[in-house]
Amino acid sequence: MKISKLELISLLLAAAFAAFAAGWFLRGASSAQPVRVETENLLAKPTAVTVPVTSAQPSAVPVATGTPAPESENPAASPSGKINLNTATMEELMTLPGIGEKRAAAIVADREANGPFRVPEDLTRVDGIGEGILGGLIDMVTVS
Repeated sequence: MKISKLELISLLLAAAFAAFAAGWFLRGASSAQPVRVETENLLAKPTAVTVPVTSAQPSAVPVATGTPAPESENPAASPSGKINLNTATMEELMTLPGIGEKRAAAIVADREANGPFRVPEDLTRVDGIGEGILGGLIDMVTVS
């Protein structure tokens, strides 16, 4: 059985189309979720140094280096100044843009019902918080 050039070209085009279509539909089959990783510059934070005890000194004294970090009035604020979604009270959450009393209550209720937030993007699991609101406060929140 001999295949003409036209039939061969048609078969090759059909195979190429089938491979392309399979790749197109299978590309979305991955269940991988994006992960947000936050890092902090540990060298910019004050560090305590313990001085070894000698016979002339009664005890080791911690010495702060660098500039001291300002004391936060907000216990839910992290060292970076962000609001921790897993420890913030309703009042603290209400300081965030787009978060009023109802949304703050929904965040606290979701946290109690579903456990802590793993990444700030988990806020979208709360009713009333979508990508738009999340985009306005993503740089102001953290989780730990």
